[in-house]
Amino acid sequence: MSGKGEKSSGRKSNLEPEPQVNPYADILTCLRDAFNSGRTRPAEFRVSQLCGLSRFLKENRKLLLDALTQDLNKPASEADISEIVLCEGEVKLALNNLHTWMKDEQVEKNLATQMDSAFIRKEPYGVALIIAPWNYPLNLVLVPLVGAIAAGNCVVLKPSEISKGMEKVIAEVLPQYLDKNCFTTVVGGPQEATILLKNKFDYIFFTGSPRVGQIVMSAASKHLTPLTLELGGKNPCYVDDNCDLQNVANRVAWFRFLNAGQTCVAPDYVLCSRETQEKLLPALQRAVTQFYGQDPQNSPDLARIINDKHFHRLQGLLGNGRAAIGGQSDEQERYIAPTVLVDVKETDPVMQEEIFGPILPIFNVQSIDEAIAFIRKREKPLALYAFSNDSKVVNKVLDQTSSGSFGGNDGFMFMTMTSMPFGGVGHSGMGTYHGKFTFDTFSHRRGCLLSSPHLEMFKKIRYPPYSPRHRKLMVWLLEHKLGFPCSIL
Repeated sequence: MSGKGEKSSGRKSNLEPEPQVNPYADILTCLRDAFNSGRTRPAEFRVSQLCGLSRFLKENRKLLLDALTQDLNKPASEADISEIVLCEGEVKLALNNLHTWMKDEQVEKNLATQMDSAFIRKEPYGVALIIAPWNYPLNLVLVPLVGAIAAGNCVVLKPSEISKGMEKVIAEVLPQYLDKNCFTTVVGGPQEATILLKNKFDYIFFTGSPRVGQIVMSAASKHLTPLTLELGGKNPCYVDDNCDLQNVANRVAWFRFLNAGQTCVAPDYVLCSRETQEKLLPALQRAVTQFYGQDPQNSPDLARIINDKHFHRLQGLLGNGRAAIGGQSDEQERYIAPTVLVDVKETDPVMQEEIFGPILPIFNVQSIDEAIAFIRKREKPLALYAFSNDSKVVNKVLDQTSSGSFGGNDGFMFMTMTSMPFGGVGHSGMGTYHGKFTFDTFSHRRGCLLSSPHLEMFKKIRYPPYSPRHRKLMVWLLEHKLGFPCSIL
């Protein structure tokens, strides 16, 4: 659930040319000294910091809800299920499994190494940078942080300056629960982010738009820094003619209008036949009325647009096609009504850029094959959805397309599953996280082979001068695997 870019969505704005002064050099030196001292490596330290995160969430629940209300007018129920509860679940999972995750992983050996000890060690990268967006300003800071802590890293957090309420909590309250020598927060906008990225980090985790992702990747490349990019894109939603349309409408409407549509995995447009569109529209209207009442503007369950800039961008998109449902807006409240657009053109901005608001265009196709072709000629999306009573239709869309995640007959409930990796592919991102996958993301998998300093008589066949007999024996030893652990070390 990532925030989007400046033009097409709501993430980090343009990163401006940096001044020569580097105010973060001393901070990073202190973090690197703390990491090099080995402070973050023991399991006991990691557990203590994860427990600190748990206390932060429990003791500041009202403060967090108030910040989410201030930034997005986010309903308490949405704030709970999409922000606080998911973060609590990630912390609990890490605490319950940390020792298992940290264990060396034994690997298969060949006969030539049968007396050696071979394993994979999960070691922390060092000092990691986490840059988060504004649309889920708690979730998208803390979930990566949980994995970074569990993996034993020091961390610099950069929350979004757009979600000012949550930025303040992350900067002023969260540090009270963590080791200040190992974790710090940097606040500010594009200028501060640009200066920050000038520094060398050991890992960068960025959630934002593809456009800014390219800037982050370019900055990382100067230091050959590994990174994860959680980006976005336009998520297609195919609706088959053979559907329970009210069920489809209920699910699509909720996932589209949750958080006022400011969700990177929300269905961004519907592909269906014109006949299905005419049946789907009244079902969508019933869903909107059931969820938000006759006047959604007065509903306590509908969030608002993050700021004036994004409100005006969305207001401009309302002029694409025709508003079959909604279309109203109120600048003073930054309110955009749950809106469904029809008669849109493929070249319209609403079909070209990520919407990141409560607007759902419907684009007509005549067959599933046409829908698949439409999807495949565009960048690979972060998520893709297909609705049909026929499982063969859903599986055909799954088999013949590519996306970061896929939902058949539902929306982005996969986001709630720590057992599932989440991340983009191609233009929508690289790398995955959630649950153990976040621990893995922030861990370097170090291949290790420990051999005895003795037993040289068994090693001699490797050395020159080479003979046909020794070569044949070495080939045999290398080709045959040992199916059980054996080590004299």
